[in-house]
Amino acid sequence: MSGRSGRTVNDLRRSNRATVLQRLYFDGPMSRQALGPATGLSSGTISNVVGELIGDGLVEEAGSIESDGGRPRTLVRVAPASGRLIGVDVGETRVRVELFDLTLTELARTERPLNPLGYDVDVIVEHVRHAIEEVLHTTGAGVDGLLGVGVGVPGIVAATPGSGAVVHGQTIGWDAVPLESLLRASCRLPETVPFFIENGARTLGQAEMWFGAGRGAQSVAVILFGSGVGACHVTDTAEQGRALEWGHLTVNVGGRRCRCGALGCLEAYAGAEALVDRWREAGGVPPEGADEETALTALLSAAYRDGGGGGEGADAHVGEGADPVALAVVEETAEYLGAGLSGLINLFQPERILIGGWAGLQLGPRFLAAVREHATAYSLRYPAGRVSIDLGQLGPDAVTVGAATLPLAGFLAGGGRPAEPVREALPPAWRSALEGRVPS
Repeated sequence: MSGRSGRTVNDLRRSNRATVLQRLYFDGPMSRQALGPATGLSSGTISNVVGELIGDGLVEEAGSIESDGGRPRTLVRVAPASGRLIGVDVGETRVRVELFDLTLTELARTERPLNPLGYDVDVIVEHVRHAIEEVLHTTGAGVDGLLGVGVGVPGIVAATPGSGAVVHGQTIGWDAVPLESLLRASCRLPETVPFFIENGARTLGQAEMWFGAGRGAQSVAVILFGSGVGACHVTDTAEQGRALEWGHLTVNVGGRRCRCGALGCLEAYAGAEALVDRWREAGGVPPEGADEETALTALLSAAYRDGGGGGEGADAHVGEGADPVALAVVEETAEYLGAGLSGLINLFQPERILIGGWAGLQLGPRFLAAVREHATAYSLRYPAGRVSIDLGQLGPDAVTVGAATLPLAGFLAGGGRPAEPVREALPPAWRSALEGRVPS
């Protein structure tokens, strides 16, 4: 039976379950009495929904609190063991896979380094398969209770009806790679375990919005600064965020050639790979045979030798033995990054910009003050005066955590139940009316 809105009783029950489950997830433990005002649902509805969720094993009692003059109130919370999630970060230097319980407590993790000279799809798919098997075996857990696998990848992710998520990763040589179908075939997980594949910057953005420095904000730009750079813009009307190929914004017409093949992209100046290359071209000597993370550490050590490595603003305390070539590369990078951020500030007017990724977190304490100054100088005064620029709070694992939130989001939105098949809907009346006006 459905009402005038077209919603059935089952739709309403699912919505009420989702409302309670989400409130408990982000703000619990809470009493049943507190859940009513927090969700806008009646006390009878709260009692029924909480009883259902406890019966399903999704919610459990978690002690009690004193009430004003009455009996103690029992607290309820989301049961951590009621489901498990896998997050995969297909980075540019390694593949990281983590297994979490429903509250995103890490249960197991493993990593597989990547060959810097190639980004072979088959190799990465095998890495993911073996890593998933490893984390499940480490914990002795089977696939029962596994709610889904979230995967963060570099590049543009497009949903297709036939192949699922397809990745267009121009900088890594991926041209319409049907990653979802490849992982599905290789990993041999039950069909009931869904895969969710998204751009890595978007998974980082969702993690920071849910659990990190983005909480409570209505408009946030989250920067993924690794081998390259990417961004995600999250607003109150696009809560899961929009991935932005921000690293391929042109900042120098006719400039350095980017990995994507174009000239003058921001990524050709601000990514970790470009930083190390520019240092080498200017006469710097990265450690022979070092991977990218080790080479960036060496660059920073040379630029700020004996200058202390502590908190933000350490770039003002350069040691006497500092390498001027390395320092100039880092300072120029701060200006390019600030100029790139000005584009986000002027276009989207976010209230917060958060810089994450392994390279961003490594560089941030050194040059964040300079990045802020350059971003302000290149931006319009009004939006620049309303934005804060800070580091993300979730550390280098944030992409993996964010990837795990992809299946988690669907689970919470469905009230802890699998989504029902999408019903065929009639187009809105205005669409039919306008189509009738199109000349034949």
